[in-house]
Amino acid sequence: MLTSADLTAQIHSLTDALLEELVDFRRDLHAHPELGFTEHRTTEKVAARLEAAGLKVHRFSPTGLAADIDPGTEPGPATRRRRRVALRADLDALPMQEATGLPFSSTVPGVTHACGHDVHTTAVLGAGLVLADLARHGALDSAVRLIFQPAEEIQPGGALDLLETGVLEDVDRIFAVHCDPKVPVGQVGTRIGPITSASDTVTVTLSSSGGHTSRPHLTGDIVYALGLVATATPALLGRRLDPRSGANLTWGSVRAGSAANAIPTTGTITGTLRCLDARTRDRAEALLEELITQVVAPTGVEVEVNLVRGVPPVDNDEGSTRIMDEAARAVLGPDALVLTEQSLGGEDFGWYLTRTIGAMARLGVRSPGGRSYDLHRPDLIVDEAAIGVGARFLARVAADASRDLQS
Repeated sequence: MLTSADLTAQIHSLTDALLEELVDFRRDLHAHPELGFTEHRTTEKVAARLEAAGLKVHRFSPTGLAADIDPGTEPGPATRRRRRVALRADLDALPMQEATGLPFSSTVPGVTHACGHDVHTTAVLGAGLVLADLARHGALDSAVRLIFQPAEEIQPGGALDLLETGVLEDVDRIFAVHCDPKVPVGQVGTRIGPITSASDTVTVTLSSSGGHTSRPHLTGDIVYALGLVATATPALLGRRLDPRSGANLTWGSVRAGSAANAIPTTGTITGTLRCLDARTRDRAEALLEELITQVVAPTGVEVEVNLVRGVPPVDNDEGSTRIMDEAARAVLGPDALVLTEQSLGGEDFGWYLTRTIGAMARLGVRSPGGRSYDLHRPDLIVDEAAIGVGARFLARVAADASRDLQS
């Protein structure tokens, strides 16, 4: 078995040999982004590189793929199954026009990789190529599955489709990274427990007979009632739920009427309900309709509340997070590890963690001392050094988790 220092040296050497190729690979993905469930070119490009490395690829329908890296050792007695670690990447881009001015900017109008999925995909690919080489030289203790999923940006997430195929049935731990433009490149952020939120879509539809604005007392005032829903419901929800649970209701759209002197017959307000705690999420969903109904009752309008469940929280397992912590220190240096903040953003990696244990880390992509960006912005620029950092980090995570499974 390799010592920790020898393993680090091998991972660095193998990754360094791939760096130029990986940067070119990521730039190609960035220039040719594809939306969820249409990632055909991206799927084929990843598959071709893995097959060129001698890995057997399984393609999903309509898009996405998985590939297994076999350590070349027998699992033992017939009653003992092979232990397996998984690394997951997401393939899809966002429906927005890029505004970076990069020479490899998106060539697809209205579509861009503004969330860093091109970096995630390339980092997992690079880690997979390194791990495949380690396996060929007997330096990998357990099998590793590379998962490249479609449609992370589409609620409730493309992860559900892959889970239905049984992609995690023999996986003992799963890991992933997500770009963080607030963290300097060369660092990764981890946290035990929830790091992202459940995200559900709430739509409230109000209706009445409508009427003239000079006679609001003769009808239910839809616009006034929408105002009550918009302001009172989040406040009341915050008084009925434990504030430590990270529950948040925020509205994003209000629609009603078309004339200044007419009270409309219908109106809608839509937004998101987010919770870091899964049990509070169940409580909030049950409470929401009760509160909205009570809020609008004095106005006399009819109310319909529709809640569509999205992704669950990403709840990092303690043991898996510790593996990531040690891997970061080993392969990136003693100062590489930072405590990541909790986010109310949604991430469908949470679905995998409802089936097996694992963890997600934040991958720093901000140039040291450089401009700060945010995700889902058309001007997002990541420091390309993060590609090699991500590949080294994930390769070491998988190698260490592989050893842990055999211990």
